[in-house]
Amino acid sequence: MSDIETLKAQSLQAVKDAATLPELEEVRVAFLGKKGRLTEIMKTLGTMSVEERKSFGAAVNLAKDELTQTIDARKAELEGFALDARLKQEKVDVTLPTRTRHEGRIHPVTQVIEEAVAIFGEMGFSVAEGPDIEDDYHNFEALNFPADHPARAMHDTFYLKGGKLLRTHTSPVQVRAMKKQKPPLRVLAPGSTFRCDSDMTHTPMFHQIEGLVIEKNIHMGHLKGCLIEFVKTFFEIDDLPVRFRASFFPFTEPSAEMDIGCSREGGTLKLGNGGDWLEILGCGMVHPNVLKACGLDPEEHQGFAFGMGVERLAMLKYGMPDLRAFFDNDIRWLTHYGFGALDIPSLIGGLSQ
Repeated sequence: MSDIETLKAQSLQAVKDAATLPELEEVRVAFLGKKGRLTEIMKTLGTMSVEERKSFGAAVNLAKDELTQTIDARKAELEGFALDARLKQEKVDVTLPTRTRHEGRIHPVTQVIEEAVAIFGEMGFSVAEGPDIEDDYHNFEALNFPADHPARAMHDTFYLKGGKLLRTHTSPVQVRAMKKQKPPLRVLAPGSTFRCDSDMTHTPMFHQIEGLVIEKNIHMGHLKGCLIEFVKTFFEIDDLPVRFRASFFPFTEPSAEMDIGCSREGGTLKLGNGGDWLEILGCGMVHPNVLKACGLDPEEHQGFAFGMGVERLAMLKYGMPDLRAFFDNDIRWLTHYGFGALDIPSLIGGLSQ
């Protein structure tokens, strides 16, 4: 029995002396492992009498149990010490200043929309919004699209279950505005739009700004004056050449495409007097059928509408070569082309900071 007591005392002292978890594991293996000292002593039971075997075996098992409990307690203690040391080493000083390498930037799409809102806001336009998920009536039928129009085809429009679709333009906002408000009406409708297209100059999701004016005695001259003032102010070119070409849209009659002057010499595009032209937006007088669909009398009220792509405006004004980069989520691109949070566009302070 004295051998067991001696061995137990040695093992308990070894556990107490273990300063790390690996050292504690070495003690466990040395005394309780397959070839451990307490395990080896059990092999002598065969040489003892029955009475000696019972008392000796019981003493060894008690020693093992006590040693196991002591090892578990020491292990928990050492793990606590290790965690405290790790927490002290990995602590974060919350008083340190924040990193400024990747400061937040305003996306060019947001900035261009704000610039357009600032310009048209001075002309009396108010911003209107509508749902991205539309129905066929607001997206096509009320806007005088015939049933066989290509824009209704599956290859151009994202159709959803239940007769719904992702709006292909922000014109449904104009329909909702005419149904909800009485003339006179000056509405600007910026927002996301969706079409099945993807290349350097087209993406499945993009942004538009559309405008609508409904009043008495409105004519094409008002439309031209409004848009000429916009492009000169937006691009900040006082002598920017402008022309209107006859075109066709189901929801306007007459319809036109608006071009601005540019130069393409040397393979670079420069806006202004350059002997060449660049299409910038579509426009026209609101079709009588659209007015009727919205509950307005074409004999009493007339109006004009226009629409332009936000990404296209940004690319032309700020020199961005590829539309797809707008949606790459590349922090480097946004750092280069983005705007400061305080670069708020205004006609007084200036559009471009």
